Amino acid sequence: MPNDQDELFASVDALLEQAAMQDALPEPAERKRLREAGGLSQDQVAKALSVRRETITSWELGRTEPRPPKRAAYIRLLEGLAERFPNQGGQGSAPSSAVPEAGDGLAVTPPSPSPAPAVAPPREPSPAADPAPASVPAPTRAARTAPSSSPAPSSTSGRPPAKKAAPSKRATTSATPPPAADPRFVHGPLAVLDGDGSAYCVDGLVLDCPATTFPALVEWTLSEAKLGAPRLHRHGKDADPLIVITAEAAERLGLPRELEDRRGLRLPEDHPVVRHLLRTKWRLTRRGFGPWPRIYRPAQGGERQCVQFAILPWGALDARSWGDSDQLPAAELARVLGSYATRVITPRGSTAVCGLELMTALRPPTRAVRDEATGSWVSGPNPGALTEPVDPAPPEAPGEHPVVASRYPRHHERTPDQILDEEAYDWFRPLTDEECAQGYSHGIGIDVNMAFAAAANRLNVGTGPATHVSSPVFDAKLPGSWLVDLSHLDLDPRLPSPFTPKGTRPTGPAWYATSTVAYAVELGAPVQPIEAYVRYEHGAYLDAWYTRLRDAYMATMEDLGVTAGMPDEDFLAAMARHKDLDPGPAAVLSAIKSSVKGGIGKLRERPQGIGYKYGERWPALERPTWSPHIRAELIGKARTNMHRKMRKLASAGVFPVAVLSDCAVYLSHGAGPLDFLPRTEEGKPLPGGFRLGVSPGMVKHEGTQDFLWVASMIEDEQINPARHIKGSDAAAGGE
Repeated sequence: MPNDQDELFASVDALLEQAAMQDALPEPAERKRLREAGGLSQDQVAKALSVRRETITSWELGRTEPRPPKRAAYIRLLEGLAERFPNQGGQGSAPSSAVPEAGDGLAVTPPSPSPAPAVAPPREPSPAADPAPASVPAPTRAARTAPSSSPAPSSTSGRPPAKKAAPSKRATTSATPPPAADPRFVHGPLAVLDGDGSAYCVDGLVLDCPATTFPALVEWTLSEAKLGAPRLHRHGKDADPLIVITAEAAERLGLPRELEDRRGLRLPEDHPVVRHLLRTKWRLTRRGFGPWPRIYRPAQGGERQCVQFAILPWGALDARSWGDSDQLPAAELARVLGSYATRVITPRGSTAVCGLELMTALRPPTRAVRDEATGSWVSGPNPGALTEPVDPAPPEAPGEHPVVASRYPRHHERTPDQILDEEAYDWFRPLTDEECAQGYSHGIGIDVNMAFAAAANRLNVGTGPATHVSSPVFDAKLPGSWLVDLSHLDLDPRLPSPFTPKGTRPTGPAWYATSTVAYAVELGAPVQPIEAYVRYEHGAYLDAWYTRLRDAYMATMEDLGVTAGMPDEDFLAAMARHKDLDPGPAAVLSAIKSSVKGGIGKLRERPQGIGYKYGERWPALERPTWSPHIRAELIGKARTNMHRKMRKLASAGVFPVAVLSDCAVYLSHGAGPLDFLPRTEEGKPLPGGFRLGVSPGMVKHEGTQDFLWVASMIEDEQINPARHIKGSDAAAGGE
C-alpha cells in the first residue's frame, strides 16, 4: 500500500490515466476515414500532436492506442472531424475494388455500409513486392456452447424470438466470433436451413425462417438474417451469406431429392424453381442451379445482393473432403462449416474452389484508385496480385491449350525438352542385398504435414507474363521455366532423383521450374540453361494463403488434441487417436487439407465437359489465377524439400525404399518412426532431417507394414508400397 504523499499522488495519477483511457475513441477504420475525409495527411496530424507519423499509422490500424495527454487531443480532433464529416453509410470512402468471378454477371463490389476491418496503411509496392493483407483475426481455440439464461436476440420480422440450439450430447464446440463483430454479420457467415424453417447459425443461435420459396429465402437472407463475413483484404469483397439446404428444406422449397441431369449437375431452365427466380428478377450465375448455386441481382445503390447456397442432397459436400458431414444434425453441421468459414473462407463450392478463392480473397486482383482526371474512384490493378489472365509458356501449358495445339499434332507425346513435368514423387526401388540381410522387421511410412502448403511459404512466383530468353544465365531470383541438362549430376541410386517425378535420372535436356534448378545448384551442379521463359514481375504471392491455411490447420489440430511442442511419444499417441475424438473437427481438418491440394490443382485446371473441342480455350483460362507456372514452382519446391531431408537421413546411413508424394517408406527393426529416425549424440532429431511434430513441414506416422509385405510389393507386385502403407490407397496428390 502507498505510505507517503508522492506514492499516493502517483496512484491517483495512475487512476486518472486509466479513466482517461476509457474516453470513447472511434474504431480504427473510422479514425482513418475521418482523417481522409478532412483532407489531412498522417504527417499533418502527427505534427499537430507532436508524434511520429508511424504513431498515427499504428493508431489507425488499432495496433496501439493513444495515451494521455495525446489521447485527449486526438479525441478532440476526431470529434471535430466527425461533426463536419458524419459517416453516411460508407459514402465518400474509396469503393471496394473486388471483382466477381468471370462470367457470373455480378457488379464490382460497392462501398461497404460499415467500416472495413483494420488494415495496413496504403502503400505503393513494386510489382515484385509482397503487399500485406488486411489484419484478420487469427483462428481461435473453439469454445464450448452452453445454454444461455439470457433472452435470445429477436427476429427482425416480429416473429417469435430466435431460439438457442440444444447442445449435443457430446461436447460440441463452435468457432468463437472475433471481438467487435461486424454489425452487418452478427449471426455469422452461414446458416443451415432445416425442413421446419429453423436456420442454425454457427454460434448455436437458431433463426426462424418463414420462407417457403427461393425468392422469399433470398429476400429473408439479405434483409433479416444478418449473415456474411467481412473481407479478408482491404481491397477485397465481403463474403456473401451462405445458406446450406438440408434434404428436408430442399423438399419444402420445391427442389427434387436428386438431380436428373447427372452430367451437367443442374436443374433444367424450365424447372418451376428456376422460372420463379427469373420471374422475380433474380439471376443465376452461368453455372446454373446446381449443388452450389449463387443467386443475385446486379448491385444497386452501392449495395451487393448475392446469396450462396449449398444443396446437401445433391452432393454439395464431397465425402472425400468433408467425410460424412452432410449426415450430421443441422446444428452440428453449422458448427463444422462455421469453423471452416471462420478459419479459412466461407464455402462457395468444392474445397478446391475454396482453396483457389482464398488466394483471390487474400490477394485481390484489383483495388480502388482515384482517377486524376475526374477525381472519381475507379478499379485498377493491385500490385503484387495476379491481375489479369496470362497465357503460359509453351512448355508449361497442358496438351489441350491453344499454344500447344498450334505447335504439335493432337496425339503428339511431348518429350522432356518440350514439356515442363514438375509433379509429385511416385518412386520405389529394388531392395539391396544388404537390406535383405539386415533382419528388418517392418516398413514404416512417414508423411510430411501440409507439404505443399509449406512449400508455398516464401515461394517467389511470377505474377506477370513470361519472357523468352535464349542462352540465359541462371538466376534463382527469377521464377520461370528453364531448359537445362542435369543428366550429368551423380547421386546415390538409393535415393530418387530430385529432378523427375519418377525419381529416375534425367537423360538429357529437360524443362524445370526455377525452384528445381536452384536445388541443382545447391547440389553443386554446373547449370547452363539453353533457353528459358522467365517472369520479371514476381513476388511471394502465396504467403498470405499459406499463413491462413497454416493457422487454420494448427487451430483444428489443437481442437483434436495435437499441439506444437509435444514430446515425440505424446505426439505419436495423440495422432493415433485424433480423428476419433470428434467427427466435427476431423471433418474440418480434412476440408483444410483438401483445400490446399485442390486449390493448387485449380491453378492448372484442364477443360471439362463433353462439349469441349481440342485446341479451344476453356473457361478456366480466363481467370487470373489460372497459372500452371505457379503450380510447377510449388510442386518442384515441395519435391526438392523432400529430397533435401531424405539426403540428410542418407548421410546417417538411412535410405528410403519408396516415396509417394509427401510419404516416404523406410525399413526398420521396430514398428514406429522412433525406431529408425536418426538422432544426434545428444538424443535430439538429426538437424535438417525429418522431425516428428504437428507443424507444416514436420512429419507424422503414416503407417506400418511388415518387411515381407514391403518386399513383396516391390519385388513381386511391382507396386509402390507407399501407396498402401497405411492399409488403404494413399492420395497421389498428397495433402
